[in-house]
Amino acid sequence: MHGESPIKRRVSRKIWVGSVPVGGDAPIAVQSMTNSDTNDVAATVAQINRLEAAGVDIVRVSVPDMDAAEAFGRIKQLVKVPLVADIHFDYKIALRVAELGVDCLRINPGNIGREDRVRAVVDAARDRGIPIRIGVNAGSLEKDLQKKYSEPTPAALVESA
Repeated sequence: MHGESPIKRRVSRKIWVGSVPVGGDAPIAVQSMTNSDTNDVAATVAQINRLEAAGVDIVRVSVPDMDAAEAFGRIKQLVKVPLVADIHFDYKIALRVAELGVDCLRINPGNIGREDRVRAVVDAARDRGIPIRIGVNAGSLEKDLQKKYSEPTPAALVESA
């Protein structure tokens, strides 16, 4: 039953999200995301604990504003599983959760905005050894890419990233 998989994985470099290896020859890690209000620390911690008990290796938490960033810092102290902060729009939120010990950042450069803001996030992550997951979607394409491409094609998403 547990023979060689017919799926051929793309060779990649191994990174660490907290204590969990991702990529390279690491086993596939299971990630899930909370759907609680991040500002409700107790509810979010309870949900993370349930996810961990179910076998999740990494948990992503939405951090839409600075209040949620501060709550994220408290949540991080109360759980064992590595946390990914899903950042929306404000690069200062990413900088704050980096200070608070996030294990990984998930950003959408098109939502973060100007190159200097993206650079600030990248620099903070590099200085602290925090990996960054880049995510893009059609709803966040920059205005110049919306003009260049008549619809959100894969090429437009790649260019945005």
